[in-house]
Amino acid sequence: MPATPADLFALLDRLGIAHTTVTHAPLFTVEQSRALRGVIPGGHTKNLFLKDKKDALYLVVALEDAAIDLKSLHRRLGASGRFSFGSADALRDALGVEPGAVTPFAVINDAEPRVTVVLDAAMMAHATLNYHPLDNTMTTSIARDDLVRFLVATGHRPRILAVAGQSTEPAGLGPDCN
Repeated sequence: MPATPADLFALLDRLGIAHTTVTHAPLFTVEQSRALRGVIPGGHTKNLFLKDKKDALYLVVALEDAAIDLKSLHRRLGASGRFSFGSADALRDALGVEPGAVTPFAVINDAEPRVTVVLDAAMMAHATLNYHPLDNTMTTSIARDDLVRFLVATGHRPRILAVAGQSTEPAGLGPDCN
């Protein structure tokens, strides 16, 4: 059974990680989440659940407006061949969340661990970051250093490197990638 938001909050509390959560209507895209700007401070993000040619799984987390070139990202990350988006079934199986609720917090459900977490360096310049807490009807704010602490505590030492620029998104990577 996948973890619930309450399970996530309990783990964050046990780790001594401060967090605040705002409840809102379900958000499925970055465009929809832009309505919360000014209500929720900090860096707003998108999350790409990817697989390479050998079915290795990656969660790439970047600022919502980051341009990510999937055609070359595999070389930057040392993956086996080009990336494609992981299926909804693979997402549910590996991270225990539904499409539209992808989040680095979902590694709480990846006990093996099978998913490599990659955090974009530009995103990590923000002191506070925002993610869905396993459910797209809420947004949880967390300090960037605490995000890393959480990931390490779940067995997912993140790779932090530049994976994106700060420009408009290329075709095929529209706002529905969160």
